[in-house]
Amino acid sequence: MTEQMTGAQALVRALEHVGVDTVFGIPGGAILPAYDPLYDSTKVRHVLVRHEQGAGHAAQGYAQATGRVGVCMATSGPGATNLVTPIADAYMDSVPMVAITGQVASAAIGTDAFQEADISGITMPITKHNFLVTDPAEIPRTILEAFHIASTGRPGPVLVDIAKDALQAMTTFPSWPPAMQLPGYRPVTRPHSKQIREAVKLIAEAKRPVLYVGGGVHKAGASPELLEFAELTGIPVVTTLMARGTFPDSHPQHMGMPGMHGSVSAVGALQKSDLLIGLGVRFDDRVTGELSSFAPYAKVVHADIDPAEISKNRHADVPIVGDCKEVLTELIAMVRADDRKGDYTDWWTALGTYKKTYPLGYTEFEDGSLAPQYVMERLSALVGPDAIYTAGVGQHQMWAAQFIGYEKPGTFINSGGAGTMGFAVPAAMGAKMGRPDATVWAIDGDGCFQMTNQELATCTIEGVPIKIAVINNGNLGMVRQWQTLFYNERYSNTDLQTVRRIPDFVKLAEAYGCVGLRCERPEDVDATIEKAMEINDVPVVIDFVVHQDAMVWPMVAAGTSNDDIKFARDMAPVWDSEE
Repeated sequence: MTEQMTGAQALVRALEHVGVDTVFGIPGGAILPAYDPLYDSTKVRHVLVRHEQGAGHAAQGYAQATGRVGVCMATSGPGATNLVTPIADAYMDSVPMVAITGQVASAAIGTDAFQEADISGITMPITKHNFLVTDPAEIPRTILEAFHIASTGRPGPVLVDIAKDALQAMTTFPSWPPAMQLPGYRPVTRPHSKQIREAVKLIAEAKRPVLYVGGGVHKAGASPELLEFAELTGIPVVTTLMARGTFPDSHPQHMGMPGMHGSVSAVGALQKSDLLIGLGVRFDDRVTGELSSFAPYAKVVHADIDPAEISKNRHADVPIVGDCKEVLTELIAMVRADDRKGDYTDWWTALGTYKKTYPLGYTEFEDGSLAPQYVMERLSALVGPDAIYTAGVGQHQMWAAQFIGYEKPGTFINSGGAGTMGFAVPAAMGAKMGRPDATVWAIDGDGCFQMTNQELATCTIEGVPIKIAVINNGNLGMVRQWQTLFYNERYSNTDLQTVRRIPDFVKLAEAYGCVGLRCERPEDVDATIEKAMEINDVPVVIDFVVHQDAMVWPMVAAGTSNDDIKFARDMAPVWDSEE
């Protein structure tokens, strides 16, 4: 049975049918027709953010915390272009998100009308797919297809741009669900059994294998299978920035996080391995360093649901296209059926030496100022592994990745591929709205925090009591670190003056209706965190004033070999010989 309604009403009805309960957005002229029926919806909650970038990152945080598709909405022109950064971020990190934008009336498209922007063209390289809808009858089917594309195969963002006249015109709402029209879209989830056999053969022959685990394992919900497979084979595990928590940090087989700021044990495991089993990874530059010298002795098994990723950067000796949960399930079954078992005794001896000789550490300052790494350690101890942590990009992100213990999948949400400053606060807001029973902490830098802290107003008004730890070193910290190491300490335009309280983060928090706290001494860290944990009715902002010259170690300089990793300035580990 069909029902007469406007295109805007059809949009809201379709959102209800696909199970949307939260939309982050800001109204404006071209999208305004959709806001009228949205006002009447009892199933969809609209969250009025203070900037469209905040809407996009909140949708990402919601998606990452819940596993569902996040939704954001904006008007045409600048409203839509303000979504470009979070769309690009979601694309790089494979986050399922649907962005709905209003467009000028179809007759005005291409005339440079007021607030017109070709958002479909702009976002084509950074969306999994996008739609421009000018026929109101196509709105329900398009919404169903958008959510299907965003959430299946390799997840990612989908844009739906709808002309204003299509929202205003009358149409009929079809029987639900309408038939999708997606010829050629056939994501492969089941791996080929021959490739699984070849992988098991290499595993049995290897002497120094490593499970190189990326965000695709978490996206597939495959943490239980990963744990079973790792324990079945006894192979060491490294988890990338996007996979933190996918394998428990406390597990004896976990070597840490690899990459530019990874642990020596994790980087060493990759460099000295003879077999890399890459699961849901991109072999991206932040992990590989200089690609030609990455894991030079290793054969590669690469499993990913996106065939375009396999052999894109590193040739795969055994390519496996499939969902990581399916891949691991079949690997487990075939390893159990195979009589050959690998002997990794000598390998574990070498890895144990790396881990013992080069543990993660940091410098405590003689003047008694606060080390940011200590803040992370105490957060980890006092808040615990059940909380969700978000981070932006920079030093605070790396310290959060290194010094907070992650035991459960999906508990560390950050901007990995795009490296977007300003991600943490709106992402924490979205995560908390998706998981209201969870404790959510945003780990932010003083630079990142000033990009999107206006969403604190949204949190206060909407009753979203997130907690924000601002790691305030008064600088764009990671840029300053590079200036220290590579630009002869010429600190060009990195001093933010925030340690002089410009702005005063405590007063800023209070102005937004939050509780503001400040901590400047190591002996006050525990009490400050505990006070924040006691407040659960409004957001809390803690200004942790830390030493301006704290650095992130270990470090592999951009474009150099992982063999050149340094665990302190001018101090590199002594690697074993090739064998």
